[in-house]
Amino acid sequence: MKNDFEPVVGHKFHFRATPMPHWNGVTECQVLVVEPCRCLSYTWNASGEEAAGGLKTIVTWTLTPTKAGTPSYGWQRYLAGLERVVAGLS
Repeated sequence: MKNDFEPVVGHKFHFRATPMPHWNGVTECQVLVVEPCRCLSYTWNASGEEAAGGLKTIVTWTLTPTKAGTPSYGWQRYLAGLERVVAGLS
């Protein structure tokens, strides 16, 4: 999704997707916690202007180190994409 995310506590950002009936395609968010290499937490408000009772929640990503690391190819690919977004390349 297109977005204007920045890893700064308090930063308000938006995810943008294709609008659908009863949803304008915009998810409003605000960064709550940034602990590098450990935790990222943000609000998620997908109510939109037209949606009644849309999803309002908090998303928290927590990474826990293990001796084996994170060998999953999917996670490596996801994190590489996240790095590009943060760098403003996507």
